[in-house]
Formats: sequence, C-alpha cells, structure tokens
Amino acid sequence: MLLTYLIGILIGLSLTAPPGPVNSVISTESMKSKAHGVSVGAGAMTADLVFFVIVFRFGAFIPVLALHALYLAGAVLLLYISYSVLKSKISRRTRKGNYLVGLTMGITNPFQILWWMTVGLFFIRYFHIASIAGLFTGIIIWILSFPFVMNKYARRFERYVKIFSFAVLFSFAIYLLYSGVVYFLR
Repeated sequence: MLLTYLIGILIGLSLTAPPGPVNSVISTESMKSKAHGVSVGAGAMTADLVFFVIVFRFGAFIPVLALHALYLAGAVLLLYISYSVLKSKISRRTRKGNYLVGLTMGITNPFQILWWMTVGLFFIRYFHIASIAGLFTGIIIWILSFPFVMNKYARRFERYVKIFSFAVLFSFAIYLLYSGVVYFLR
C-alpha cells in the first residue's frame, strides 16, 4: 500500500511539474505573491478532483474492450506529453491568476480531460486507492512548493524538472501500453 501511495505521488508530481499553461500562470502569479500562485494551482487541482469523481463514478460502465483501447490511447498521450516535456519552455506571458483561472484552465484543458479518461481511468482500475491519494498528494506538494521556489531557482531547476517528468511519464506510458497490448494479444 505504501508503494502504491509513493507511485501516486510520483505520477502526481510528474503531471504537475512540466512547463505548460497552468504552471506558466502559477509562475507569473508567484512573482507577485506566493498565495496567488498557490491559488491558481488549487483551482487546477479542483478540476482534477472533478474529473476523478466523474471517472471513478462512471468508469465502471465502460466495456472492457473499450477500456483497453482507451489504455492504448492513454499510452500514446503519455508518450506525446513526455516528449513535449523535454521540448517545452516556460512561458513568460502575464495573466491575472487566482483560483477561478486555475479551475477554468483545468476544466477546459483537453490534455487534462483526455488524461483522466485514459490514464486516470486505468490508474483507478488497477491501482489501490492509496495511489489516488498519492496522486493528489503529489499535486498538493507541487502547488505548495512550486510558487515558493519560483523566484530564486526557476531557471536552475527547469532542466531537472523536465528530465524527472519525462522519465516518470514515459515509464508509465510504457506500462500502460504494455497493459493495453497484452489484452489484445490474448
């Protein structure tokens, strides 16, 4: 159970750490105030919670064949995201950040929606509930720590964040791909 919790934390950190629209707004708003950066992250995490509840509640109604096709789609999505992480740069655009901005960005983010319908669904079905708790713990760790280190260390750690996120996302993509392919090869 502890191992699945730790896996959940790693997945949560790997999904929240890569540079992207939400982290761009968090970083911009953290320059003004750490509380503004945290509130943007909390809004995006609320969107994840909404998607989790939907997938948890209605995921059981998806036929097994469709599930494994979704797993393959999720693996492809993760491979794309892991590659994109290595190529991405932190955006410097400015936006007013608050909880509703983070929530709106999270709810309307196609990658977040697709992640929950594919990878999230797999994660809920095959891992212990402790992994879900770990996932949200990882998200919380990121949205609380990222704004605090943003001002001093952003450029210095950007490369390591990318490498860590790539490694975790790529590894999980391979695992998900394996799970989907094994089903179709039976």
